[in-house]
Amino acid sequence: MSDSVFSPRPLAFTMGDACGIGPEILVRLWVAESPQGLVLGCPAVMARAVAIVRAADGRKEGPHLEVVALSQPGDWATLGAGQMGVWAPPGLPADLIEAPLGQVDRRAGLAAAACIRAAVKLAQDGGVQGIVTAPLHKEALAAAGESYPGHTELLQAEGAPPGQPPAPVRMMLMNDQLKTVLVTIHVSLRQAIEQVTCASVLETIEITHRSAQQWGLSQPRIAVAGLNPHAGEGGLFGDEEIHVIGPAIEEARRLGINAIGPLAPDTVFMRARHAPPEHPGEFDVVVAMYHDQGLIPVKYMGLDHGVNVTLGLPFVRTSPDHGTAFDLAGTGRSDPSSLIQAMRMAQVLISGRAERASGR
Repeated sequence: MSDSVFSPRPLAFTMGDACGIGPEILVRLWVAESPQGLVLGCPAVMARAVAIVRAADGRKEGPHLEVVALSQPGDWATLGAGQMGVWAPPGLPADLIEAPLGQVDRRAGLAAAACIRAAVKLAQDGGVQGIVTAPLHKEALAAAGESYPGHTELLQAEGAPPGQPPAPVRMMLMNDQLKTVLVTIHVSLRQAIEQVTCASVLETIEITHRSAQQWGLSQPRIAVAGLNPHAGEGGLFGDEEIHVIGPAIEEARRLGINAIGPLAPDTVFMRARHAPPEHPGEFDVVVAMYHDQGLIPVKYMGLDHGVNVTLGLPFVRTSPDHGTAFDLAGTGRSDPSSLIQAMRMAQVLISGRAERASGR
């Protein structure tokens, strides 16, 4: 890890749902990577995760990791090798450790939301360079009384400057071979179709273009998927491509954006897949119209290296592309690969923003 990227500010890692695998994969990440960061969460829950991982590995003395409760976030800088600093933000339930592993629990939802809000505040105040979020559970979030269906919407709301409306954001799921950005996310399929408008498609293309420039692509090739089978087949299977998506692409091209489409959604992801040397991708990123259209292709390629990135926020935020995996919680067998990739992608985005800010 480059000191020039992170010093003197750390990455903030949120614990996610205390009843899921988030704490355990954070422990495995810390053992494997020793990141310059701090965990926002419950020290007791994280200490339990260390014990779970140690027991799963069958080693009485390992992994060597000491959980240190921080009185304030800045104390992370005093820690040494083999230590994980955990700061408990305001709003954590006092009995969170009693929430049963592998089950939806209101207390876990309250804690997850409190950690996100605290992480956003740290990012806004310049206390951290970016945020990496462990998985939360949407049912637990709802049980806690949160009106936001997931991370993306909560981050969008909390990331807005005081007195200003939330900035438009988009969800991108990516791995080494494919990047896909969604026009609509956590709504029903019927609502998603209604939300595919010329304005929403154009806004997604613009956010994608700006974000791709931040990670180093001066003129990204953006493929835009159609909504209907065969991209409508000239209006035979639907006319959204003619009256909505096509005009949005034309306007994007008028703005100097290299947007291509609308393209048949059943083949565009295969065409964009970049696996050199045998399969160079035709496009750098695909704009998909709704959640499953865009996420199934990426997740089918494997969850181990997938990363979720929220585009459009005033700070960097990444996360693994899997959920809380309640069936694995408490076993210590969870794979941290996606979380590690999320951390590394955060490094790339932070570095890219720094270079653009310096004019390099």
